[in-house]
Amino acid sequence: MSHITSRLAYTELIDRLNRFPQGAPPSESLYRILTILLSEREAEVVARLPIKPFTAARAARILKMDADEARRILDELASRAILVDTERDGETTYVLPPPMAGFFEFSMMRIRGDVDQKVLAELFYQYLNVEEDFIRELFVRGETQLGRVFVHEPVLTNDNALHVLDYERASEVIRSATHRGIGVCYCRHKMLHVGRNCDAPMEICMTFNGSAAALIRHGYARSVDVSEGMDLLDQAYERNLVQFGENVRERVNFICNCCGCCCEAMIAARKFGMLNPVHTSSFLPVVDRERCNGCGRCVGVCPVEAISLRSPTGEQDVKSRRAEVAEDVCLGCGVCVRTCPRAGLTLRSRPERVITPLNSLHRVVVMAIERGDLQDLIFDNRVLWNHRALAAVLGVVLRLPPIRQGMASRQMKSRYLEYLISRFAP
Repeated sequence: MSHITSRLAYTELIDRLNRFPQGAPPSESLYRILTILLSEREAEVVARLPIKPFTAARAARILKMDADEARRILDELASRAILVDTERDGETTYVLPPPMAGFFEFSMMRIRGDVDQKVLAELFYQYLNVEEDFIRELFVRGETQLGRVFVHEPVLTNDNALHVLDYERASEVIRSATHRGIGVCYCRHKMLHVGRNCDAPMEICMTFNGSAAALIRHGYARSVDVSEGMDLLDQAYERNLVQFGENVRERVNFICNCCGCCCEAMIAARKFGMLNPVHTSSFLPVVDRERCNGCGRCVGVCPVEAISLRSPTGEQDVKSRRAEVAEDVCLGCGVCVRTCPRAGLTLRSRPERVITPLNSLHRVVVMAIERGDLQDLIFDNRVLWNHRALAAVLGVVLRLPPIRQGMASRQMKSRYLEYLISRFAP
């Protein structure tokens, strides 16, 4: 009976994780990961927490326990980066982040002795890289994805620079953030424990703003100023690492400096490139066939294998081979441009600018609509949101294109929502 009870706590937690647009498909590997990260009692608590940010008093009412006891449990979970805690106007709010980018990664963002990180890394590798259901759920389901690629700024020409908006520059995210934290790269740390890591820098992954403040406070990231943040970005550029960050325009929470061999987003882009698992930059590389001599350096550095060498006269004619870009899978990062010794690659703007959600709420609502999960955001914990939170969600819905408004209306089956859309949408 105790075994059944124990499994039930984690099963309910998995169900809770799957009420968020970024799901976590059930698996024996996932179950084992959760048993390492949380006790049975903690799993029971987290399974009942709201999707939206909440206070200790709110959690105490849901959990039917004393407020001080609820705060003690929440603070313990925050100290282990299972929850993210933020302070505003003297009050602490908590939120359970999705597994990625969230508590999966946070568990490997520092060297720690309270969990067996080798076993954890092996389980992550099995769950993410072997089983693949989680990666498909995270990167392929729906059109709007978690992350986007930032253009490689050192290769921008003056003409390019005129077309790059501030939110498309990793450097601007670093400069404008309220907090900047640097942690160990989850992906390379995981691969280290399974013997598959490369020699790219480990302590180079960046968190920003409220997430950075929480991770710094609990020792999962170290605080850096703008100058050091820019130095680390330059290191990433020199190592041909790709800047992959949160798919929002305002208050970006993370930018990872990704290699093609270890990093989940780049691996997903290679496996599922035709399904657009990562939002690209607004640029594409163009090959100057007169300058290109077919050396293949660009092929070697492309993290998603979007460049190949092709000969117009046949594959046996090695001397006539030139670089060719598969535009439908290219991320537009621009890493290839800096590696060409003959200036045979340049960037041009894509025919249409890539659309980036305004903020995390905008992205989450659109992802929920596309994935059929909007009702879980509205009716969180089987209780209607307060008016302010509901108004925020509806405000996003009302600004969506008509086709997505229709999707939202069908999911909610709400005459009230249909009325709002028809009455107030532009």
